[in-house]
Amino acid sequence: MNTTSNPASAASAAVGKPLAGKTAFIHGGSRGIGAASARRLARDGARVAIGYGASAIAAEALVEEIKASGGDAIAIHADATDAAALTRAIDSVAHRFGRLDILVNSAGVLALAPLDQFTLEDFDRTVAVNIRSVFVASQAAAKHMQEGGRIINIGSTNAQRMPFAGGAAYAMSKSALVGLVKGLARDLGPRGITVNNVAPGPVDTDMNPETGDFAATMHGLMAIPRHGKADEIAGMVAYLAGPDAAFVTGADLLIDGGFAA
Repeated sequence: MNTTSNPASAASAAVGKPLAGKTAFIHGGSRGIGAASARRLARDGARVAIGYGASAIAAEALVEEIKASGGDAIAIHADATDAAALTRAIDSVAHRFGRLDILVNSAGVLALAPLDQFTLEDFDRTVAVNIRSVFVASQAAAKHMQEGGRIINIGSTNAQRMPFAGGAAYAMSKSALVGLVKGLARDLGPRGITVNNVAPGPVDTDMNPETGDFAATMHGLMAIPRHGKADEIAGMVAYLAGPDAAFVTGADLLIDGGFAA
């Protein structure tokens, strides 16, 4: 029996699985861009923990899908509005796998209304999920990260361009992430941890379907007149999570079909 290792085969495997041995926590990972990111990071070799709020069935189905494709995944409840519960979820993943290398903050809400009709309840929820939970999750995850750690937020092109009435609070919440990553990049850079935003334009998800009422109007504002695909955004997430992005930090990376061009 030939037990000699094949260096070429080993190198090929390493190239095909750039995140092998890594652990990723996807905050808001049961649907949309979060789910697509979980699939992609698992495909690239990471163990994936899918944090979910109310979508337990979807999260468990995604875990089974990833396992059926040869990946490693678990689902864990992590309410974006409960700082203590979110922190416990992240801590438990790090302790279970002995490490935490990648955090993807994909949980988000979208509330649209004119200023005189926008409720304070919707404003507070927008801030709690889109900003506060990102800070909480980043703080919790950073405690467990070593050099090479990655924090990746799902922002929005609306931080740079909000061409519709009624989107002020949402645009504000995504603009806040731009400042947050610049500051966190300074805090964590000396430890070799990068912090970045991925800023999508219109993407075909439950939150913003390609068949939605405003789709045609949005396409008219874009250089590439279509909705993006969640897998396309996940590709940018995978790049930032991987070894090729070690020198990218504090960035707000548009992937918006020219919406903000």
